[in-house]
Amino acid sequence: MNTATHEHGSESELIERGWAALPPEYRIPEIAPTLEEARAYCKHLAETHYENFHVASWFLPKALRPHFHAIYAYCRISDDLGDEVGDTSAALALLDLWGRELDACYEGRARHPVFVALHETIGACGIPKEPFADLLVAFRQDQTVTRFATMQDVLAYCRYSANPVGRLVLYACGEVTPNTIAEKFSLSDATCTALQLANFWQDVRSDYVVRNRVYLPVDDMQRFGVSEEAIAAGKATPEFRELLRYEVELARELFARGLPLIGRVNRELAIDLDLFSRGGLEILRAIEQQDYDVLSARPAISKSTKLQLAFRALSGKFLPFLRLGPRATRMAA
Repeated sequence: MNTATHEHGSESELIERGWAALPPEYRIPEIAPTLEEARAYCKHLAETHYENFHVASWFLPKALRPHFHAIYAYCRISDDLGDEVGDTSAALALLDLWGRELDACYEGRARHPVFVALHETIGACGIPKEPFADLLVAFRQDQTVTRFATMQDVLAYCRYSANPVGRLVLYACGEVTPNTIAEKFSLSDATCTALQLANFWQDVRSDYVVRNRVYLPVDDMQRFGVSEEAIAAGKATPEFRELLRYEVELARELFARGLPLIGRVNRELAIDLDLFSRGGLEILRAIEQQDYDVLSARPAISKSTKLQLAFRALSGKFLPFLRLGPRATRMAA
């Protein structure tokens, strides 16, 4: 291991400090697990950390679920290495170590269960290293960048923090071909960026208070007459509401731009895309219903709305069998 000295300690000291702030099962073991053990690790992480992922996995073909578990586990731990350590130097050292483990994964010598599972997924789905590495660019940026001058800067951040996830999904579902890659990536990027923006506008208050981050562009804030002090005070002034109305419309336009992807992919993935796109649009609607006041209370999708979205997706999945009747259903099974 590289033990080069950093401002706040040697790399090995920073890495140990970082691991100490995270769940012990995140550490890289001395001996690599078997593929079966690695897949079980990723499945547990995916299904216990994110309820929306668990719901979405209902609609995936069973053979694809291990691939999605591995991709999700990589994203989850990568994000936690950046956000949950609470020490910039230690977080950066861990992200560098994680990047080296990603390199080892592509060379077939990784030891962490996430990368053991991911190695199988990469081979089966033909996934290049770039989208995985791009996510680490965003998580490293999180350690030092907390304000964005323009919306172009925010979108550039989304290019690394959100868009790679959609591209990984397309690879995992076998949707990347030479003839369609450019169009599908463009549509997927629009959807993923829209989802990221919806989450940003939903969490303006907590991002500021908990993480000292403001994703609202500085030039837009100035144009609408909104100061950072207004966010700190937790008071949604008329100017703040107009600013957020403007940003919500941009996110909605991006969702509209990405929606055609639903008609260009296989049925199972289309159901998931529909579920997540409509969920993102519901977040924007929840913001509108609070008259764009996201500072006094976090807008959220109600449980009944979530159930309606899931039921709509389930109806889309099983409606063809219901139309064909019991005999055709038995034959399809």
